Amino acid sequence: MEVIVKIGQFLLSLSILVVLHELGHFTFAKIFKTRVEKFYMFFNPGFSLFKFKKGETEYGIGWIPLGGYVKISGMIDESMDKEQMKLPPEPYEFRSKPAWQRLLIMIGGVLVNFILAFLIYISVLYTWGEQYLPVENVKYGVVCDSLAQSIGLQNGDKIIALDHQKIKKYREIVPDIILNNPKSIQIVRNQEEKTIDVPDSFVPELLAHSSKGFNMSAVLSLRLPFNKLSIAKLQKDFPAKEAGFKAGDKIASVDSLSFQYYDEFQAYLIAHRGQNISVVLNRKDQKIKTELQLTEEGKMGISVQQSENIFDYETLKYGFIESIPAGLNRGIQSLESYIKQFKLIFSSKSKAYKSIGGFITIGNIFPGVWDWHAFWNLTAFLSIILAIMNILPIPALDGGHVLFLFYEIITGRKPADKIMEYAQVAGMIILFGLLIFANANDIIKLFAK
Repeated sequence: MEVIVKIGQFLLSLSILVVLHELGHFTFAKIFKTRVEKFYMFFNPGFSLFKFKKGETEYGIGWIPLGGYVKISGMIDESMDKEQMKLPPEPYEFRSKPAWQRLLIMIGGVLVNFILAFLIYISVLYTWGEQYLPVENVKYGVVCDSLAQSIGLQNGDKIIALDHQKIKKYREIVPDIILNNPKSIQIVRNQEEKTIDVPDSFVPELLAHSSKGFNMSAVLSLRLPFNKLSIAKLQKDFPAKEAGFKAGDKIASVDSLSFQYYDEFQAYLIAHRGQNISVVLNRKDQKIKTELQLTEEGKMGISVQQSENIFDYETLKYGFIESIPAGLNRGIQSLESYIKQFKLIFSSKSKAYKSIGGFITIGNIFPGVWDWHAFWNLTAFLSIILAIMNILPIPALDGGHVLFLFYEIITGRKPADKIMEYAQVAGMIILFGLLIFANANDIIKLFAK
């Protein structure tokens, strides 16, 4: 069910973004009285799932969910309609329009994506506000995995700054480390401030580590007090369910030992993997003693939840007018963040290209339950990604057409049709190569899990 929900959110988000992106091209084409022959969501080689014609335009839904397109008369695009280009140009064709009009038609989709992202962020902040955990409210510090521990961090450390720059929001710590590559981390350990030096190898290792399993691995996670957690779910055919555990139970002790933090409890289970243990449960003020044998991985087969509020979150509420500058600022921050991420791909030190993912990676950023707040935030960010990717100066993308148009505007000469055709083919080869590479990375990660 979780997979279906993720796929559903991904397809809905993609459909919204594709239709509105293509609507940007379509609108400017209509403004400048340029004929649009087709308007398709998704690609339709061979056949369409649905189509109808209204006026001069055929509207439809293709069967390959890789994007969408509008086919504009008199334009060399992915349709490679060479026969039309051999005929004399008609007044309604793209090639007959002034360069500035063709430029606006080509950047129309990107403009819509940027505007859409800002409008979504404004709406999200107006509707839900913004909730975050201030760094100073991380009461019990963080839990560090082996990678974080390798640079000197320890469970219980409270991270307060990167390169001596104070951090406001807890969720910004790991992205800030990845994007800004700090040389040091400032922490509080046992009431004493310390500085941890960050080696150059940390960010590449963090990127590789975080891309495994299609999510950001818990390199750093919140440390949770054990006595404030209860059992949320039991996994089928695991020891806890067979031993009589129930949702809502609290674990009082294991082998007569109590634990202060959840990570200490997990470490004990791993240290005793495959062994029999004795567990005392608290169930509605009753003590229940049971025994079970841990799996070879040291698991009981439970997930936990907070039985009471642990952390003090800050919530910012915005009125309609206030949400506008706040949403614009959020959009600009997202844009800057993605540009920094994009630059990492071309860094030989970061080796970020190994973390590039395809449709499985994108689908997995959506939550496993339907959450409109998360859905719209992710759709806004994907809209920015789509805009940036489309404006890249690669033939077959909007940015490739824009590049040739700038050449025409500067020199006063149109590139030859043959050059445009060859460039279109080369661009499509590049795009298909990137598509294969990204999805091959997904398949490798899928089998490496």
